[in-house]
Amino acid sequence: MAGTEKRQTAQVYADENSQRIPIHQQVYEQLRNQILFGELAPGQAVTIQGLVRDLGAGMTPVREAIRRLTSEGALEFQGNRRVCVPMPTAAGIEELIFARRMLEPELAARAARHAGKDDIRALTEIDNRLDRAIAQGDVGAYLRENHAFHARLYDMARAPILTEIANGLWLRFGPPLRVVCGRMGTRNLPDQHKEMLEALRDNDPDRAAKAVEEDIVQGMDQMLDALKFAQINPV
Repeated sequence: MAGTEKRQTAQVYADENSQRIPIHQQVYEQLRNQILFGELAPGQAVTIQGLVRDLGAGMTPVREAIRRLTSEGALEFQGNRRVCVPMPTAAGIEELIFARRMLEPELAARAARHAGKDDIRALTEIDNRLDRAIAQGDVGAYLRENHAFHARLYDMARAPILTEIANGLWLRFGPPLRVVCGRMGTRNLPDQHKEMLEALRDNDPDRAAKAVEEDIVQGMDQMLDALKFAQINPV
């Protein structure tokens, strides 16, 4: 699955090359997506030279991407020209739960005030793809479509500063979410998206905020439980 996802990512950026996106930005986005969707597992050390080879890019843009992602907390240096995705801790996940509960319901409420028919149609299409991924047990597709749903929802909020902060939080919990999905499968994962869509159709900020908060709490609590279980029962 990971090989397929890397090929899909490479194809995305091959298409974007025609739009003349700067190479350093392409490399940053490609590496960021590998982290966000768990293609680089927490604790998995990779060499800078290996990333240069895998990303098909020069040393300079790879180093710049690593520098940016390290400053965002998505990577950490291991020494000897190695970097890795940080291992999650129970305390760190509890902080993420708190931060997401404070931020993302507000974004959902704002989105509900601005939701139009085109927005709801686009979100419904994403949610349909997400349902198929859950039914098929496709973890990679689930992670991408779930992120796409929330990203589109928060863009609708018209709150760029809050959205940028939310994106940073997603970058931190994406890798451990991949691990949890791999262990639990997709059928037991929370999905409050139908309730969110109903709230958006009714332009109901309170219901939208509540649905997002429930989605966050259920998913993050599962992640926290899985982490604590792994610590008590190491492989």
